[in-house]
Amino acid sequence: MSKGRILVVEDDSDIANMLKIYFAGQQYEVQVAPRGGDAMTLTRKQLPELIILDIMLPDMNGYDVCRQLRTTSRTSHIPIIFLTQKDERSDKIAGLELGADDYITKPFDIEELKLRVQNAITAARRTTNTDPKSGLPTGRLIEDHLRGLMRSEMPWSYIDMKINGLDPFSEVYGFVAADEVLRFMALMMGEVVEELGTVEDFMGHPGRDNFVIITHAEDAEVVKARLVERFDEDVKQHYSFIDRERGYILVPDSMNGERQEPLMTLSVGSVSTTQYQFSDIREVTELAAEDRRRGVSGDAPPPILTAW
Repeated sequence: MSKGRILVVEDDSDIANMLKIYFAGQQYEVQVAPRGGDAMTLTRKQLPELIILDIMLPDMNGYDVCRQLRTTSRTSHIPIIFLTQKDERSDKIAGLELGADDYITKPFDIEELKLRVQNAITAARRTTNTDPKSGLPTGRLIEDHLRGLMRSEMPWSYIDMKINGLDPFSEVYGFVAADEVLRFMALMMGEVVEELGTVEDFMGHPGRDNFVIITHAEDAEVVKARLVERFDEDVKQHYSFIDRERGYILVPDSMNGERQEPLMTLSVGSVSTTQYQFSDIREVTELAAEDRRRGVSGDAPPPILTAW
């Protein structure tokens, strides 16, 4: 099982490859960005749990990357460890003032960096409430973001999503495969937001099969339709060829031997400040959940019981 998702922002290919190989060997998922702009693109598509950030980059310096990450709501909680050849007190202070969590100087002890990474991810999960499987913010961060938006005049929409059929899938394929579905969901959401949303959009994971997007896109219905379309297209890769072809899975059942369960689908509901005036965040979440439960974008049908 992955210990976490790391983004290494480093233009020196030898160092970048060394870090990728080492941390992959420590059971982390590792992506590499050689430029600051690449780092911003990758981060918007799939949130890392930690960023190792070189200060000297060919297109923009690490301070600018850090500043952008810290001032964007979707990425403001991600721990950042600066990596640099400089060892001047002023450089360390500049990085820490921008919100970096730690600072290590080249040449560095890889074991020390491993401990710093491990501690930063652990602390972030404990204090910011991010889900270790999806890497997305959970309860408190979602609530804090909503409270902040309710004090602003900027229009926004809250999109509530539920993966139907995740529990039966987990029964048949196991919890590791189910965790992969959660990671797929987070990645897919990031790609849709990158395609149709804005840089200020926020993604969250409040419950095991429940995800949210808070978007400033002009037409949230387009975002919702794209989410369902992408989910239906791509979720089938998590099934065996036989299950994909017949369109259902066979789940062990103590009373009937086994039962048919449909393949996973995505239900989506939403509310918008263009339709409602909200007095508290419970109104937002309850109205969106109610919209989702009404069958928006296709709830799964009930299971069909079959005998041996």
